[in-house]
Amino acid sequence: MRDLKHLIYFEDLLQEANNALVKQAKAEGRRALGYTCYFMPEVLLDLEGCFGVRLRAPRCTSPDIATYYMSSRTCHYGRSLLERALEGGYNFLDAQMATETCTVTCRFQEHLQMMDVIKNPDFFCEFTDVPFKKTENSYLHFRKQLQAHVLDKLSEKFGIDTSDEALMRAIGQHNEVCRLITEIGEHRKEANPNITGYEFHVIQLVSLVCPKYLILPYLRETAEELRTRESEPRPWFRCKVVLSGSENDDPGFTQLIESCGAMVVADRYCYGSIPGREEIVVAEGQSPLDAIARHYIDTSMCPRYMEQHVMRQRKKQLADIAREYGADGIIVESNKFCEYWSYERTIDTIVLNRDFGIPVCSIEKEYINSASGQLRTRFQAFIESIEIKKIQEGQ
Repeated sequence: MRDLKHLIYFEDLLQEANNALVKQAKAEGRRALGYTCYFMPEVLLDLEGCFGVRLRAPRCTSPDIATYYMSSRTCHYGRSLLERALEGGYNFLDAQMATETCTVTCRFQEHLQMMDVIKNPDFFCEFTDVPFKKTENSYLHFRKQLQAHVLDKLSEKFGIDTSDEALMRAIGQHNEVCRLITEIGEHRKEANPNITGYEFHVIQLVSLVCPKYLILPYLRETAEELRTRESEPRPWFRCKVVLSGSENDDPGFTQLIESCGAMVVADRYCYGSIPGREEIVVAEGQSPLDAIARHYIDTSMCPRYMEQHVMRQRKKQLADIAREYGADGIIVESNKFCEYWSYERTIDTIVLNRDFGIPVCSIEKEYINSASGQLRTRFQAFIESIEIKKIQEGQ
């Protein structure tokens, strides 16, 4: 296929947290707000005068110093973030908008708060509590938390306009990003898609780590380009898979899967688009903040929701995603020592195959993919098993 016009530029933006567009926005006087979790609504961080940056630790190799503070038995992702912070990689941040969700990222953010790691005199870290259930009380609690720990703090510290009018403008910008990413992702439903899973992963990531108002023109051009981009004459892949699981901000992991012959057609993982790129709907007479609070609780498929009916619903949703995108199997990954996703991955491996007849490959990995040879062997074996299954079924 013809190379996407902006792909190399997008890849370059992912090489550092403080990338070229972040520097441009900072030079224009906007405040950079870091976050690590879907439960910190990015739309609130993209109000006029500030912008959200979902934190990654690109090119981190060995988080030795962070391990001293956090121990070797915590998720490599959280340790890598702290290592990059200790190296000065996040000194551009004006605030870290933390959520009390994932345990290891909580610990990372607590260290930012207590250790004076970020060398920025304006920096502060604020924690927002997130409910464990999807009830009316949960919506009310979350809405109050977002008001007290996000909107009020942004107004008090940086003079950000947090009025309903400002929130509606931020929602409009957010929804445009969601429409463009969704349109780009829809191409993966085709029999012979004109975009690879790796390319989509890169595009989705830049929409999370760059100021929205600066990345939007590139997303618009990319969506327009894909409307006429021609696929390979013959499919280059041997099967299609859904990639599901914990935090995954490494396009190289998707690229590794695809180099083995399986196209990644849907990304149901932390930092992915399912969920993540659904438009926020504000009903008539509803406050924008209420719509935002309800949206993020309702759309989340995070395994921290442990009620039985919600857990069963997540399995069905994942199976429905596989069918919608024409996937032949599902790869479920979790980072080592990830408490929530370790349980979820184990259950998915059994239930998706037993109850829905979908082949599943279960992977436990590190944040840094140093064991690529072992992973390649696992993926190749999984792809071959899918091909054998197709032959047996006469497909």
